Amino acid sequence: MKKTIIILLAIILIGAGVYFFFIKSSSDSVVISNENETADLIHSEGSDETGDQVEGQTNEPQVDESKTVIGKSVDGRNITAYHYGSGDTELLFIGGIHGGYSWNTALVAYELMDYLEGNPSLIPDNVKVTVIPVLNPDGLSKVVGTAGRFASTDVPSLQEKTIPGRFNANEVDLNRNFDCDWQSTGKWNSTTVSGGNTVFSEPESLAIKNYVETRKPTAVVVWYSAVGGVFSSSCHNGILDETRTITNTYAKASGYPSYEEFDFYEITGDMVNWLAKKNIPAISVLLSTHEDIEWSKNLAGIKALLNYYSKF
Repeated sequence: MKKTIIILLAIILIGAGVYFFFIKSSSDSVVISNENETADLIHSEGSDETGDQVEGQTNEPQVDESKTVIGKSVDGRNITAYHYGSGDTELLFIGGIHGGYSWNTALVAYELMDYLEGNPSLIPDNVKVTVIPVLNPDGLSKVVGTAGRFASTDVPSLQEKTIPGRFNANEVDLNRNFDCDWQSTGKWNSTTVSGGNTVFSEPESLAIKNYVETRKPTAVVVWYSAVGGVFSSSCHNGILDETRTITNTYAKASGYPSYEEFDFYEITGDMVNWLAKKNIPAISVLLSTHEDIEWSKNLAGIKALLNYYSKF
């Protein structure tokens, strides 16, 4: 009898031990499983490609502070401003207002961009340089087949074939569409050209207007071709002292002659003269030909301006 009782007790004890062993194993398995599922959830919802959790991850687009799309052309092409340096004194350089006709003005602007990228120390700490290489992308595309970077070899050898590229897709001369003596028709040498239906009727000129009125650049340099000289701006308000200073500064350094006004023929709706009306110092730098960028001359002028504004 005693033996039977002892055997039953042993069986009960062994059974209880086996029961508690399996319960604990099952519990551990559940914990491990839950930990793995949690890790998978973190990886899928808030991690980078390495599996490390990324704090504060969002789907918000990143702002590229090195460039700004200031508007679009008639045909929907971007007009882009590129920024170099981070100072409060903004110097704005503009090329390509006459698109494929004055294509070398876009190339000199691209040359400046490349130079600033390779020589960032050239820009004083208090200065920001902004370059808009192509203000008339539709006109440029008419001639070279692209609104972006191109080579001089992409341009037709006959200058007559570049003339359509002077105008935007609405056949408007953008440098006759600004608010200084604006008229619906203007002159280009002896040729009558369209100044647009109203002042700032064209998206390209409106883009510059909005940018200037928002950012208020300290000074503006616009490249044209082809005369060979640096021209001050004014709109019946006299030449600003600052405009006269930067005209002479750029001219002396570059070797271009300086002029107080462009008087080869009557100009209406001119961009730099509108800038003068806004009391913003602005100069026109006219390259000597329609082919050369005269980089060494223009680089010397640019450096002289940067040196001048480094003291502000």
